[in-house]
Amino acid sequence: MPAAERIPAGSVSSVGVDASAGAVDLLTRGELTVRGRIPGASNAVLYCSVSYEGREAACVYKPVAGERPLWDFPDGTLAQREVAAYEVSEATGWGLVPPTVLRDGPHGEGMCQLWIEGSADAELLALVEGDEPADGWKAIGFADVGEGRTALLVHADDERLRRLAVLDAVINNADRKGGHLLTDADRLYGIDHGVTFNAEDKLRTLLWGWAGEPLTSEAVGVLESLRDALDGDAPLGLRLGELITGAEVDAVRARIAALLANGKHPVPGGEWPAIPWPPV
Repeated sequence: MPAAERIPAGSVSSVGVDASAGAVDLLTRGELTVRGRIPGASNAVLYCSVSYEGREAACVYKPVAGERPLWDFPDGTLAQREVAAYEVSEATGWGLVPPTVLRDGPHGEGMCQLWIEGSADAELLALVEGDEPADGWKAIGFADVGEGRTALLVHADDERLRRLAVLDAVINNADRKGGHLLTDADRLYGIDHGVTFNAEDKLRTLLWGWAGEPLTSEAVGVLESLRDALDGDAPLGLRLGELITGAEVDAVRARIAALLANGKHPVPGGEWPAIPWPPV
């Protein structure tokens, strides 16, 4: 795949794509034009514009052809997993994942996601001295900061992050890094969901601050709705069956059932690194 010119993100203005349904329609039906390549990603990530009937938006396009093989995920499936994560997010009603579709593009089929003109919010994560977090923060663990010193890595005790922690537990997110948290005005988005939905437990996240704590009543209600949406021939189950394997859909059902039965946020299992590397 030829490398695209690297240009600043945010150079394409979004017009008329506030609603999720409208954004999905635009991403699906619009003309996709590559504007540049976003550096630093392990897979090909292209910054694009998409336009249709007078509407235009910036978006991210990740072609399947640009995916690097992984030992623990089937080849050529990361784009579908990103779309599946969006579908589950929408079913929660929390809107934590930007509108995402699977479509053909200049380099073949791939994931296309609405560009969020936000930034990784440093106020959501911090390194602090001491053994306990301050009020309003949750401890993740200790991090090596060099010269034999450690600091406590913490994340904000924020209801948006707590919802995202529940979503990650459902989709079995193996790579929830700090750089995958974007804020836009008063909203929080999670991005980069290519390594999700594995049938084996692979949850790796920075959002361990609520580990072992009771789920909120809101989260329990959402999980019950997801359970019903995946029952039998319900629409969400059918849609996920188009994107991931039957065993992986069954694993989603099993994770939801386990969360409801336990009533608590999951804790690290010990058989898999609990925090992704690098964490940010």
